[in-house]
This record gives sequence, structure tokens and C-alpha cells, in this order.
Amino acid sequence: MTAEKLGKILSSVAKRMRADFEQSKNFNHNGEAGTSREVLIQEFLSGYLPAHVEAVHNAEVIAANGEVSPQCDIVLIDRGTPPFTNLNGFRIIPNECVYGMVEVKTKLDGVQLADACAKISKMRRLPKTSFRPIPGMIPRSTKAYGATHDYFPTSGMIVAFDSLTLSTIGDHLIEWCRTRNPVEWPDSVWVAGKGHLQWGDPRNGSLFRSPIAGAALLQIDAEPDQDILLPLALHLNIHFSDAWMNPLDLIPYSGTTPLGKISKLWTI
Repeated sequence: MTAEKLGKILSSVAKRMRADFEQSKNFNHNGEAGTSREVLIQEFLSGYLPAHVEAVHNAEVIAANGEVSPQCDIVLIDRGTPPFTNLNGFRIIPNECVYGMVEVKTKLDGVQLADACAKISKMRRLPKTSFRPIPGMIPRSTKAYGATHDYFPTSGMIVAFDSLTLSTIGDHLIEWCRTRNPVEWPDSVWVAGKGHLQWGDPRNGSLFRSPIAGAALLQIDAEPDQDILLPLALHLNIHFSDAWMNPLDLIPYSGTTPLGKISKLWTI
């Protein structure tokens, strides 16, 4: 009964979301329309992410070695991310604080899919090295993309309001992934009104948390009454409920910027 009630609630949310999307078409400027749709997705994500994860729109991600991410539609970050990197509504996020990214597309085709996959690949390859050690703490790790990481690796999702047939999108995705390592693959692709693509076990169809070598790409068609929102909400909870980070060390980000000099010394 509870699951049925949740499904009905999310079905009504889906209808409102689609209505808001149709209204966003009235924007004269393509950039304004695109921004409006990204905000719709951000607001939905914010309602279903675990409490310690925040969805941020209009952000740039930087690494301690100076590398910068491509422009990101939505970045999922730890709520402990330093607030002083907020400049007039534009966030600069240290990569160590990033748990995931979401690329939002109005109508997904082969070109748009390749663009989103390339951004996810580049973001995931940014280094996460600037942490402060915690003496006496047992080191924590996360298994994902066929490897064990001493940090939470950046997840990558694609969400679209419309697309070519889901089967065609799956063909394009397999072609893009075929010559690349699983650490570059997106975790999932979601299309409103159609369904989603996710990696799983080719033997029994069970879903994987993240892609690994030998995984099959599964096409999961949406139930008409609930669209993609209920499985997306569950996916968000499963994927980010265990997101974690060690304390951030901002000193490496200061580089050669002088922070002051010793002018006098007292000893006892």
C-alpha cells in the first residue's frame, strides 16, 4: 500500500514536471529554456537525494592540480563543501567534494549522448587527492567501475525530457563504450516518458550499482502510470546513500598564493 501511494505521488509529480517543461518552451532564448529545464531536474533530485548530498546548478569543478571540469548542468556534492566558493550564485567546487554529475538534455540523440558521455568521462578522471588524514581511523574505500577507490568516485547520469527511441539510444551508448574502459562509462541514462538504460548482469538481469567489464546494458521501459520518477528516486537513494568523503584539505588548492609570512617568533 505504501509503495502504491508513493507511486501515485510520483506520477502526479511527473505530470507537473512535464507541464513545467512544456511551459519552458515559451522562453525566447534557448539558453533560458535550457536553464529552466536543468532547474526542474535539480529540484526533483533535491527532493530525493540523501540528506548529506546536495544538487547544485551552475557550477564548475576544479582539482588541486589545476584541472577544471567541463561546464556541468548539475553537480551532486557533499553538504560540507566550503561555502566561500560561492560567487554571485556560481559555485566553484573542489573535486574531492563531488559525488556525481547529471547532464540534462532536451531531446537526446547520438550527438547529444556522445557529448554527455565525454563530459562524464572527463569529470570522473579528475584527481581526488586533497584530503586530510585522520589518525587512527581505519581507511575507507568504495568498489566501483571494476576497481577499489580510497574515495567516492564521481557518478555520472544523463537525464533527458525526450529522445530517439530508447533502443536507438542504447545502440549509440554501446558503440561509445565499446572502445573505452568502464571507468569512463555513464552509470545510467533516463528519458522521461520512455524509461532508462542501466548496466546489469547478462546472466540474470540483476542491476549493477556501476558499470564493470562484461556488464550488459539493459533497457528498462517505464510504467506509464509512474514514468521514470519512482525508479529514479530509488536509484538516487541506492547510489548516494553511502556517499562519503574524508576531511577536505584546501591548502594544496592555494598553490603559490602567499598566505602570510612569519615576522616574529616567541619561545618559552
